[in-house]
Order: sequence, then C-alpha cells, then structure tokens
Amino acid sequence: MSKNDLFTLEELKNLSSREELLNKIKEKKTPYQKIESTFLYEEELRNLQIELVKLQRWISKENKRLVILFEGRDASGKGGNIRRFTEHLSPRSTNLVALTKPTEIEKGQWYFRRYIKELSNPGEMVFFDRSWYNRAVVEPVMDFCTKEQYERFMLQVPEFEHMLYEDGIVIVKFWFSISKDVQKARFDARLQDPLKRWKFSPVDEKGQELWDKYTYYKEQMFSKTHTTYCPWIIVKANDKKVARLETMRYVLSQFDYSGKEEALTTLLPDPNIIMRYYRSAKQLDF
Repeated sequence: MSKNDLFTLEELKNLSSREELLNKIKEKKTPYQKIESTFLYEEELRNLQIELVKLQRWISKENKRLVILFEGRDASGKGGNIRRFTEHLSPRSTNLVALTKPTEIEKGQWYFRRYIKELSNPGEMVFFDRSWYNRAVVEPVMDFCTKEQYERFMLQVPEFEHMLYEDGIVIVKFWFSISKDVQKARFDARLQDPLKRWKFSPVDEKGQELWDKYTYYKEQMFSKTHTTYCPWIIVKANDKKVARLETMRYVLSQFDYSGKEEALTTLLPDPNIIMRYYRSAKQLDF
C-alpha cells in the first residue's frame, strides 16, 4: 500500500457519511468491495429491523402469537440470527428460549410439557434456540433418548403442532443448512477465540464425526414433520449475513402488519436462499 492509498486526518474529518467514505476509497483506487458489502449489509439489516419493530407492535396490538424455531447443525448460525432478530425489539413482548438438558422430574413428564410453558402469550414473539426437535435429531444421534421415545415423538409432533396451529399460534420452523467444511471452519474459529470458546461443547466435537448420522435423522425429521400447516423452511446458511437478512424477510413476508407498504427494502426472501423443504431440495448439509 502506497502513501497515496492512506487517508489524512483532514480527509477523514471532512467525511460526513458512509457514501462519502466509500467514494473516497474508490477515488484512491484501493480495494473497496468488502467495505461496500459491509455497508450494504448494515443498511439492509437496519431497514429490516425497523420492519420487525413494526411487526412486533402489530402483533402486540392484535394479540397475535408468533413462535419461531431456529434449528440446524451446531455452528449453523442460529444464535447470531436470533440476536439480530431481537436486538431492537421490546423485551416486554419478546422471549428467547434456550433450554438446558431436562431435569430428572422433567424426564418423567410428557416430553412436550416443558416447551408448552414457553410458548407465546397473546401479543408475544418467542424465539426458540433449538426446540422440541432436539428429540428428532440431536438426541437419537447422541443416544440421549431411547428408540421408543424417539418413535413416540415422531408420531406425536405433527399432532402437537396441529393443535397449536388450530389454537391460533403461528409457528415458523427454520433449518439452517451449512456444509461440512464450513462447520469445521466455524468450530476451529470458536476454539481460537477466547470469547467464543464456551460455545464449543462435547456435542459439537462429535458433529463432524457423526455428520452422516445427523443427515439421516434430519431427513427423517423433514419427511415426517413437514406439513402444510407447519412447514420446514430451509435456509442456506454458509454465508451468515445473507442468511440473517433472508430469514428476516421471510418472517416479515408472512404478515400484513401496519406500515408494511412503507418498507425501505424488499420484504420478499430470495428463493435461492430460503425455500420450503421438498424431497429433492438441494441442501448444503447432506
């Protein structure tokens, strides 16, 4: 990099917007694509978060009940996605559910009971960072449940969700699909970052080793629990930022909330990133 590529203090003081900064970078003929991409992402994120605030107000006013499930392999971006969804929403009508392993008492109860307690009340949005679908994939893969428990769950879950649907709860089920190489890279990054090392668990450690077993059980889950009233929405999530924006667009596209027509960006999700599950769908995490 030459001296001509650098900014002087005076030049920086005279800049009043991101657009001016980007134009200045282009003038100096330095690589700007990554900066431009970041600016565009942050602008889109802000515009979509404004719409989420509108949606929350409408849900609160109309006493709607919204439940969003974030599922996927470890390191697929579920937690980061939820943070972007919720960071500007009112905590009074927003709940995040990330349950730990069941207690001895909960193990003796009907499996769905501890999740029912967390469902949204009228006027609330609830975000599940993993959900009752632990029993469909993680538990059988890791031998945390018996074959009988797994089979009983797979029979009951469509009926359970149908009851919620008939009672007026809107359920959005996201599956974040990533490739094996991307998962490994994200695991490695977690281990190298002291602020993220806590995310790496013994279950994560088995993620690569048991990749094919996870694939088998997730496909069983899709084929038996994808319904017209509660479909699975597949998110291609190798690019975290794109996945965040498109999942927001999908949720917003499902409601006719007040002020929607004034949105500053498109609310239609990219069909190349967001799609309903179907048996021949090309996913990343096969």
